Amino acid sequence: MNSRVATGTLVLALLAAGCARNEQMSNANVNANVAVSNVNANMTVAQQTRPGPDDTEITVTEENGVRTETRIFRNPNSRVEKVVVTTDRSGRRTARVYSRTGEVKELPENKVAEALEATGDALADAAGFVVDKSKEAAGAVKEGASTALEKTAEGAEVVGEKTVEGAKTVGSKVAEGAKTVGEKTAEGAKKAGEKTVEGAKKVGSKVKEAVTP
Repeated sequence: MNSRVATGTLVLALLAAGCARNEQMSNANVNANVAVSNVNANMTVAQQTRPGPDDTEITVTEENGVRTETRIFRNPNSRVEKVVVTTDRSGRRTARVYSRTGEVKELPENKVAEALEATGDALADAAGFVVDKSKEAAGAVKEGASTALEKTAEGAEVVGEKTVEGAKTVGSKVAEGAKTVGEKTAEGAKKAGEKTVEGAKKVGSKVKEAVTP
């Protein structure tokens, strides 16, 4: 009887130990899953960069429920370097505009919806960035010089055409005049020759009459 009791007690102890071990393993698995979930929640997930309007690239990242959209302007002449649109967990969106001169300004709330679509100049104006007048003046001078060169080349081409046309006209007139002079000269020589022959005939006739008794 005592041996049976002892055996039963041992079995119960083994079952209790097994249950405790299973419970510990189950708790460990739960804790591991929670840890993995927390790690995943804290990880930053970067989506593939996509092209945007006005020669830009847009990259979207999410961290702890906050969405960040960064639009980079690749054109070095753009007044804006980038614009960052942030959407918090409540869904509120804000946007910051970064100029190439290092200025950072908040975009007005009524312009945030256009942050990923508007041109760099439109965003710069909306943010209140001052236009660099020296660059604008240099651009105007460059454009004016280019226009002047084009006009000069066009004028030179017209003058060249007129000169060639005038030379052709003068050459034609000279050739025509020379032909006319030549014709007049030949005609005059012919008439002079005729007059000479006629005069010679008259002189010969007079001489003949004087010699004949």
